Amino acid sequence: MNYSPIALLLAGSACLPGSVRAEKTICQRPNVLLLIADDLRPELGCYGVSQIRTPNIDRLAAGGVLFENAYCNVPVSGASRASLLTGVYPRYPDRFVAFDAWASRDAPDAIPVSQWFTDHGYHTVSNGKVFHNLRDHNSTWSEYPWRVHPEGYGKDWAEYNKWEVWMNDASGRTIHPKTMRGPFCEAAEVPDSAYDDGKGALKTVADLERLRNTGQPFFIACGFWRPHLPFNAPKKYWDLYRRENIPLADNRFRPEGLPKQVQGSREIFAYARVKDTDDEAFQREAKHGYYASVSYVDAQVGLILNALDSLGLADNTIVVLLGDHGWHLGEHTFWGKHNLMDRATRVPLIVRVPGIKPGKVRYTAEFVDLYPTLCELCGLDEPHGQLDGRSLVPSLHGNRETTGKHAYIQWEGGDNVVDERYNYAEWPERGGNARMLFDHKTDPQENRNRASDKRYRKVIDRSSRFLEKARLRRDE
Repeated sequence: MNYSPIALLLAGSACLPGSVRAEKTICQRPNVLLLIADDLRPELGCYGVSQIRTPNIDRLAAGGVLFENAYCNVPVSGASRASLLTGVYPRYPDRFVAFDAWASRDAPDAIPVSQWFTDHGYHTVSNGKVFHNLRDHNSTWSEYPWRVHPEGYGKDWAEYNKWEVWMNDASGRTIHPKTMRGPFCEAAEVPDSAYDDGKGALKTVADLERLRNTGQPFFIACGFWRPHLPFNAPKKYWDLYRRENIPLADNRFRPEGLPKQVQGSREIFAYARVKDTDDEAFQREAKHGYYASVSYVDAQVGLILNALDSLGLADNTIVVLLGDHGWHLGEHTFWGKHNLMDRATRVPLIVRVPGIKPGKVRYTAEFVDLYPTLCELCGLDEPHGQLDGRSLVPSLHGNRETTGKHAYIQWEGGDNVVDERYNYAEWPERGGNARMLFDHKTDPQENRNRASDKRYRKVIDRSSRFLEKARLRRDE
């Protein structure tokens, strides 16, 4: 087994450099803490959004490497997580497509990262929403995956109030007549631990305490439900904001020339009290709820980071924080994910590795890169012939030349390639000649499709060739 310089660095006194023992002893490997938030876009202080309050995530970013251009590989939760946790690209229409995709069914031969780390001596733990489905690869973890309500994420997960999603009695007086779900948000006078994410954070802190002195490295994944709909959070996080001061999107119109294949999500209409998303009062309440939910998750992240510090684990623990995909907050009249626009696919990604200098990385990263990155950081080989991504370790060290410059994204038959400047998509599975191209240098908000502009012909041809090669690799 080969061990990376990072693994050797983190081993400290467990290794004896220059000695016979050093050649024969397996050095202590770093721990891994993976924090996943659902529907979290880069709407964070560390990403330059001054109106939102995320001091704990900002603290993590200040001590780690922040990826400014990171992307999911499919903009829906179950499929995104299945792809991320196996390191395998989605493949329409039979692999990693649905919101409730199962990695074990869609890619039965792919070894999930949980199995790989378990097989290589790690004690692996899953808390909260990690894989979308609790039973997906449940046997690959050292312990059975934990959730507050083990059966509470089927199609009925938001049915009022079957799984204690809402805490205010008033929420029960407004129920969607078709879905039986409660309202799209609430501010409840309850402690953090009343909702599932607070319970998940406390469970993760308890696991850190329990596993600290076992003599075995751990891999703990903690998945937060918020800021996914409904935007339910303790009232104190709503009180951090004055609603009238939260800025609304300034491009609440459909982009010029946008293909009909690009549509907004209808997800928010499954909740009560949603009638007209163009109404400014609704938009202000919805964005207020999203901000409150993000700040609530931020507080849970802070609780876990504080535990790492107080337990003396921070110096030997790699921390990764990400959102499983993006989310529109009124841009282009969209509320939700489910398309190939930047707001639906771009994600926060922060990696803190002891001994690696903090900083920011502009080159493009994608979720399939995380599996090989963690393998290299922890001194593990990769599953042979499985992983579609490339390690981001060179990026962590500031070396841009060996870092991937493109992300491949798929949604409902649309193939998408994103780099530092361009967002290009085409829909070969749908027929026709629908294409989408945005130039982020001149149009960072993606207000005008440039696919018919002759000045971008070389960019389109180059991007189309990239996608053709990506499809061939994907289908091998």
